[in-house]
Amino acid sequence: METIEIKRVLISVSDKTGIEEFAQALNDRGCEIISTGGTKKVLENADIMVTDIAQVTGNPEAFGGRMKTLSFQIESALLFDREQDAAEAAELGIKPIDMVICNLYPFAKAKQSGAELAELIENIDIGGPTMIRAAAKNFKYVTVVTDLDDYQDIIQEFKNNSGRISYNTRKNLMNKAFNHTADYDSMIATTMDEQSGILSWRAAYSKGKELRYGENPHQKGYLYKQQGVNGSLYDLQKLNGKEISFNNMVDIQAAIDSVKKLGKHACAVVKHTNPCGLAQAEEQAKALEAAWAGDPVSAFGSIVAFNSELQRQTVEFFHLDGKKSEKKFVEVVIAPAFTDEALEYLQLHKNLRIVKYDPADAISKYDMKFLHGALLKQDVDDKLYEKLVWVTKRKFQLDEELVKFGLIGMCQIKSNSIAIVRRDSHGSLQLLGMGAGQPNRVVSTRLAIQKCKENLAREHNGENLEAYFKEQFSKCILVSDAFFPFPDSIEEAHQVGIEIIVQPGGSIRDKKVIKCCDELEVGMLFTGIRHFRH
Repeated sequence: METIEIKRVLISVSDKTGIEEFAQALNDRGCEIISTGGTKKVLENADIMVTDIAQVTGNPEAFGGRMKTLSFQIESALLFDREQDAAEAAELGIKPIDMVICNLYPFAKAKQSGAELAELIENIDIGGPTMIRAAAKNFKYVTVVTDLDDYQDIIQEFKNNSGRISYNTRKNLMNKAFNHTADYDSMIATTMDEQSGILSWRAAYSKGKELRYGENPHQKGYLYKQQGVNGSLYDLQKLNGKEISFNNMVDIQAAIDSVKKLGKHACAVVKHTNPCGLAQAEEQAKALEAAWAGDPVSAFGSIVAFNSELQRQTVEFFHLDGKKSEKKFVEVVIAPAFTDEALEYLQLHKNLRIVKYDPADAISKYDMKFLHGALLKQDVDDKLYEKLVWVTKRKFQLDEELVKFGLIGMCQIKSNSIAIVRRDSHGSLQLLGMGAGQPNRVVSTRLAIQKCKENLAREHNGENLEAYFKEQFSKCILVSDAFFPFPDSIEEAHQVGIEIIVQPGGSIRDKKVIKCCDELEVGMLFTGIRHFRH
């Protein structure tokens, strides 16, 4: 049965947006419309002929509207098989209902308003989900409509096909209907748990699509969209280039998270989820130059993200129209917007993935990790520091903007993380070097210092390099994601000339570490907030 003719329609909606136009289109074609309570009044006020549902059920609405649609007559009219059950239905006096248009009591709205339990209970729909599920189960013969966004398409198909609806449309609407009731029940269940002090979590993911492969070519990969989430990375706009891969998506999130809390013009260069380059500047082009200079070698094949509209002058840095030896290879460029000139220039590289996404939209309340048969859930790490307190005898005039920049950058680096930041010769805030993912904090410190030296050597390109190291390190701030259990990292930093160290504090050996700083005349700030990123 490829198409079915719509002759009889049941309408019961809480959100009545657009329902008059929908019902009028059905009524104009001669469909009988059955309706309930408030919906019936709206339709009658629009001069649409309506059959009161009580005439079908043989029963009045009762108990303040708690009983309206639940009945043998309604559910039978939706559920019976139009072929093998036709004789039995006729014997029972059951006339088929061909379409159900229904959306449910606004439980989510009641919850968001802070409603008490009694009000929440009254916003639990019973008859609506029953009708929706009955119609969806029998989609071979019945069209079920739960989404307001589908109204216009269904009206158009109804008109184009002489009052008939196709099998594919009915099947797609069936899928939506079961997801709709599942999400609704899930919200009620978790809310009732919450009211009882029980911790539970349910999340729905849909619109799944297969990726080229997963993290490695032998793994399958998929991308889904979490329902009800604004700013989902699923909805990013790819303006150019190859298909976005599994690893691209992971790095895109890391790049966006690296710039979303920074001001002015910020740029992140991300490789394997870590920002190997990060900068903030008055000019966008300067931010890209400073970020790229943080690790030009690792920047090969990286993901580059910006927090402001991308300009042509900035992207010319990639030399896409120059010699092959001058071109800078990146996998993805992300920005909230692109000027026409910048987009045209980037499209010179046909494989370059150009992604439009505003980092400001990347707002999450929770951070979750899936384990074997388990889920870890925590609040997002959105508090940079509790305090900024000098704990050493030596104190410096504090560049708080640079400290904040260092903390933001460090928060995106895998633990144990060390970030060394400075203001460069243009006044841009720059991640000069970082150490990431080491089981030993002093190793991360040495890696960060080594990367700083490589960058400074490339930058200086002159005589007396050691003096230049000393001069530049004295302008740097070293930021650690967690406390120093031993003085060894302090000694490593002091040897190269770093004078300011920022850490959360909290070790049983804090006094020993502070004493080491005092002996070496190093200044140390405590923040009171740890930032592990495993």
